Amino acid sequence: MLNKPFVIKDIVPCVDGGRYPIKREVGDVLTIRATVFRDGHDITRAVLKYKEKYSGDTSWECVDMVSVNHGLDLWEGSFALEKNTRYLYTIEAYTDVFSSWLKDTMKKFEAGQDVKSELAEGVILIDSVIGHITSEEEKRYFADVVEMVKKKKMAGDKLRIMSDPLLMDIIKRYAVRADLTVYEPYLEAIADRERARYAAWYEFFPRSAGKDPSRSATFKECQDRLPAIKEMGFDVVYLPPIHPIGKTKRKGPNNSLTAGPDDPGSPYAIGNAGGGHMAVEPGLGTIEDFGEFEKACRALDMEIALDFAINCSPDHPYVKEHPEWFFKRPDGSIKYAENPPKKYEDIYPLNFYAPDGAWKALWEEMRLILTFWIEKGVRIFRVDNPHTKPIPFWDWLISELQRQYPDVIFLAEAFTRPPVMRALAAVGFTQSYTYFTWRNFKGEIIDYFTELTQSEAKEYMRGNLFANTPDILPQILQIGGRAAFKMRFVLAATLSSVYGIYSGYELCEANAIEGKEEYLNSEKYEFKVWDWDRPNNITDFIILINRIRRENPALHHYKNLRFFRADNENILFYGKASSDGKNIILVVANLDPFQTHNSMVYIPLQSLGIGHDETYELQNLINGERLLCKGEEFFVTLNPDWEPAFVFRLDRWTHKEEKFDYFAM
Repeated sequence: MLNKPFVIKDIVPCVDGGRYPIKREVGDVLTIRATVFRDGHDITRAVLKYKEKYSGDTSWECVDMVSVNHGLDLWEGSFALEKNTRYLYTIEAYTDVFSSWLKDTMKKFEAGQDVKSELAEGVILIDSVIGHITSEEEKRYFADVVEMVKKKKMAGDKLRIMSDPLLMDIIKRYAVRADLTVYEPYLEAIADRERARYAAWYEFFPRSAGKDPSRSATFKECQDRLPAIKEMGFDVVYLPPIHPIGKTKRKGPNNSLTAGPDDPGSPYAIGNAGGGHMAVEPGLGTIEDFGEFEKACRALDMEIALDFAINCSPDHPYVKEHPEWFFKRPDGSIKYAENPPKKYEDIYPLNFYAPDGAWKALWEEMRLILTFWIEKGVRIFRVDNPHTKPIPFWDWLISELQRQYPDVIFLAEAFTRPPVMRALAAVGFTQSYTYFTWRNFKGEIIDYFTELTQSEAKEYMRGNLFANTPDILPQILQIGGRAAFKMRFVLAATLSSVYGIYSGYELCEANAIEGKEEYLNSEKYEFKVWDWDRPNNITDFIILINRIRRENPALHHYKNLRFFRADNENILFYGKASSDGKNIILVVANLDPFQTHNSMVYIPLQSLGIGHDETYELQNLINGERLLCKGEEFFVTLNPDWEPAFVFRLDRWTHKEEKFDYFAM
């Protein structure tokens, strides 16, 4: 067997040596770079091959790669991701024997050497191809070429015929590639739909959408709330669990251990005699009512994101039907959930390593749950605490579901150790919660988001920035007042292309349990009625920022975030630009919600292709102010009581043919 002489290495993008797929969106052009070389001076050819993973087609599409740095043996090729699916791709390399022969022979001929033997070798090479040609017309052409070469007396005439581009193209397609080397294992790319990258999430408890604090609101009442959510600019409506709630050990207000007869309990304690994860809490309505609610969301061009919380109350049907799926104490009783010193007596966790093969049926049941809701129209799932379940389980589950439903999006709610968060993203989670909630100061924000958007993490991890959650009321929102809510909203909505808030944010709700980052009188444990017109709300501000997001393509993208110089440590300055440079957004934010700060900021003119003597316009999209500017220095003053952040759009007044190099920064 011929020893393959080629080295194919350093393929980028590539996650963990190709162990996990990279992530892109439909419509992207995927560009692959790699180092490809062999010994000697023969001409190397490199080909990028790709195909849809699940199409069943064994053939590959091929793209000739281009040498972009001969000295470093660096090659590049691209292909379009036209479908919402998974793609396989690889690189193959081979020696172009005929071109190598022609190159060396031409050098000898031009140096005045005798090339009679080399010409005979060339005819043999051409002859060796004829038997592999499938087109009769091309076979006749080849025979004519050989005949013409034999008739010509002069070496120059022979070489001119044998240099014909058509001849070389046919040889390239049909010649035996004896030293063909293919990179294995094949690499994978996921082409998600656009909403995986660009979306605004709004979370609310459906049972709190009514006007009667003594009972649960219904899905029909929830529909009345949808137009206001749409008007604010959100396109994903995220619901905590909507399933029947257990009664055993039910929690009371503020997570108390004793619940009254009318207390609804936590929706995360799933399951009772009425059903489990494939049933609906009767207080909300029926499964048919949910279907009507889903249709109402679609009619407003919004989607439901459903919470997939793998929790079971002691009353869940699984407890009787499948006791082997749970953790047991030595006395045979089932263990409840704990995060010492916290105890969750109302929840039984499932054992994903259940003994005697019982885990197989459990895993399959989880797939059936998600399939049930997918077929009800749900295509987005927020997964509760995925880091407490096996990584191999998620690898299997997500790939199995996306094989049949490639448009399904999974958000990993995993506030845990960075390696675990990255591993969950790598095995297939479409989006990930981040530490944004606790990043408040300039240095840590720059470091963290540079890591997310410019390191290898950008190839597989999309950070969904939630400014608050039902479980987390950050300290800065507790003490920073209305200015903090506005400032953190701008950061969430512009640092990432996908972000979310939990309802009450627009009301600047900051009522916390003393000494904790938790809401007092949380609606996780009780019915609530909200006054959505409460004084000092920031609903209009949210509408404005979301409109700015929609109207500016630069803010639809994730990996184009860049930070710029600002002299004041309390002023954060950053920007995004569309790939063609036609839409440029610059954001300047005062990170201190208590004090006015000013700073000189420095517009990156050179990277934006703007000359220092060129006039450009900065339009403040928040207050409408328009400024004509020259030079890179720009002075800002941000009073948190007025506006804690500005969002500028930069427009050129003159257009020079200068290279736009924003992404090279």
